[in-house]
Amino acid sequence: MLFFIILILSLVVSFVLPWWVVAIISFLSALVIAKTLSHAFWSAFLAIFIVWVVLALFKSVPNNHILATRVAHLLPLGGQWIVLLLITGFIGGLVAGLSALSGALFKKAIKN
Repeated sequence: MLFFIILILSLVVSFVLPWWVVAIISFLSALVIAKTLSHAFWSAFLAIFIVWVVLALFKSVPNNHILATRVAHLLPLGGQWIVLLLITGFIGGLVAGLSALSGALFKKAIKN
């Protein structure tokens, strides 16, 4: 349930709001719904990983991955645009996972 809430909310708001809104969504969702710390972290991590990879593909496919390939050449990725997409998803997932973990820990601290 937490996974789908974060996934849908983040996908919808990512078109109009800045990237850091996923951290707020993850924090608040985990504060309300999360059962365990690992559940909070992994649900948010996987949801945002998927959302950011899908959004990056929506931006990259229409231009035949030209910009992604050029950026991958600037970084030590050997020009592999798919690796750049995975790194993008990993960074977003890490931000969301740590934010959700913070929300779950805040919930735990309030209960005690």
